Amino acid sequence: MIKDGDIVSVDTGTLMNGYYGDSAYTFGIGNVAPEVLQLLRATKTSLAKGVEKAVAGNRIGDIAFAIQEYIEKEKGYGIVREMVGHGIGKHLHEDPQVPNYGRRGSGSMMKEGLVICIEPMINLGTREIVWLEDGWTVNTADSKPSVHFEHTVAVMKGKADVLSTFAGIEAAEKNNPELCAI
Repeated sequence: MIKDGDIVSVDTGTLMNGYYGDSAYTFGIGNVAPEVLQLLRATKTSLAKGVEKAVAGNRIGDIAFAIQEYIEKEKGYGIVREMVGHGIGKHLHEDPQVPNYGRRGSGSMMKEGLVICIEPMINLGTREIVWLEDGWTVNTADSKPSVHFEHTVAVMKGKADVLSTFAGIEAAEKNNPELCAI
């Protein structure tokens, strides 16, 4: 049961005309603790920092480094390493993998037209996660909150083209007291 102060992540995929889209958003419900609000904001900001690096001529590691630099060095949060972003197209998960940690200048070079999903999963505490016996449920090893945001992004020259949007969600958050606007 969802209760006041919880956060809930929703990750959705769409198949249309033979191509996939993927997006995730973490919702704050009611009166969310200040440290969790900070985690929500920082994770969304880290996504934006990753998207800024998704331009033709950059490398996958440039996205990873931007997210890691901001999250670990500036904010002190843990980055989940076992689950990463990915290429997307005729299949929901394609190459290349797009980690949220790594070295600037490493990984494959991105070409114009590549479509990827950037999806930082950031923990309030340790980066460690634990898979439960059902094979589906994942918890943080220290039982602290984890936040996940994801956009589908087309790599372009000069600036990435974000193909998914949070605009409707963010508008609903502002107008609904049950949801916590971040």
